[in-house]
Amino acid sequence: MDYIQPRPSSIVAALYTARDLGVDVAILHGPSGCSFKHARLLEEDGMRVLTTSLADNEFIFGGHDPLMRVLRYAEEMFSPRRMAVVGTCVSMIIGEDLQSAIHDAGVATPAIAVDIHAGFRENIDGVLATLEPAAAAGWISADELERQRYLLAKANEVERLRGAASRAYIEPSRGDLKHVAAERLVELADSGATGVAVMNAKKETAYMFADELIALHDACPDTAVTYVANLEDRGLPKVREDAGRILAGMRERGVDPELLGALDEYGANGPAIGERLREIAPDFALMVGVPHAVPPEYTEGIEVFSITNGPRQVAPLREMGHRHVMVEIDLHPKTLGVRDIVASEFGEVLRSMR
Repeated sequence: MDYIQPRPSSIVAALYTARDLGVDVAILHGPSGCSFKHARLLEEDGMRVLTTSLADNEFIFGGHDPLMRVLRYAEEMFSPRRMAVVGTCVSMIIGEDLQSAIHDAGVATPAIAVDIHAGFRENIDGVLATLEPAAAAGWISADELERQRYLLAKANEVERLRGAASRAYIEPSRGDLKHVAAERLVELADSGATGVAVMNAKKETAYMFADELIALHDACPDTAVTYVANLEDRGLPKVREDAGRILAGMRERGVDPELLGALDEYGANGPAIGERLREIAPDFALMVGVPHAVPPEYTEGIEVFSITNGPRQVAPLREMGHRHVMVEIDLHPKTLGVRDIVASEFGEVLRSMR
C-alpha cells in the first residue's frame, strides 16, 4: 500500500521499545530536532533521550567522535542501568557504525546499537531493530523475541485489514458526540439490557481506557455487565508493570475484570474476544482501545460503542457496523509517565449522566 497520509515512524517505535526494555538513556544519533516531540514525551515517562546533534559538518565527516562523547557523558552524568544508541536517517545514510562507537567509547553500561531510520514503510521495523540486539545482549529470551515477532505481525495485519492503514488516505474525524453516546448507553443499561465492556488496549494507553470501564460501573453499578481486559502478566518489563498497576487500580475502584490477553497482544486478541462475545451474547458492548481487532462477524446484532484514540480509525469502525464511535483526543500524551489510571473524557461524561 502506498500511503499519502502520515504514518508512524520506525525511529519513534525504536525509542518506545527501548523504554519498554528498561533503557534509562537513549541516544539519538542524528540532528537535534529528530523525533523531538516524542523524545520530549518519553522523558516525561522516565527515559532520558539525548542527541548527538549532528550538523552539516558531521554529515560529511561522520559523527563517530560526537557519539563517543555523548555515551561517556551519559554514563558519567546519569549512571544508567542500560543505554541504547538509536540511529536516524542521517546516521544511516552516512554509514555510521553505532556498535563500533559504543565499543570505542569504553563505557561499562550495557548498551545496544539500534540500526534504524525513518524510511521503512512499517513502524514495526523499528521495534524489531531494537528487540533483536536486545535478545543478542541477553536482555530478553529468544522465545520472547519470537513472541514479539508474532504479535507485531498480527498488529500489522489488523491495521491493514480494518485500521488506519487499510487505505491510502482516511479522513480524520473526532467521532460521535460523547454525551449523546453516553445517554444511549445509560438508557440501555436502565432498560435491563445485558452488556459487555471490553478493554483491548495497546500498552500504556490502557491507563486511560481502563477508566471508561470503571465509569460504566460507576454510572450503572446494577446493570448486568461482564468486564473484560487484556491485563494478563506477559510482555516486556514495562508492559508487565503497567498491567499490574492498572489491574490493581481497577479492582480498587470496584471493577474486577476477566483477563483475556496481555497489553502487547491487542492485535492478536480479537478472535478470542469475539468468541467470548458469542458466549455472553450481550445486547450492547462497550469496546475501548483497539476495538477494530475484533472481526466484525463477532459483533453482528450487538449495539457497539467503540472508543479509539485515532481520528483516522473512526471511518473504518463505522464501516464495521459499530453504532457509536468516539475518539479520546491526545490520549497518548496524557498516559505517558503516569503510574495510575487517568480520567477519560468519555468516562467523565458518562459519570455526569447520574
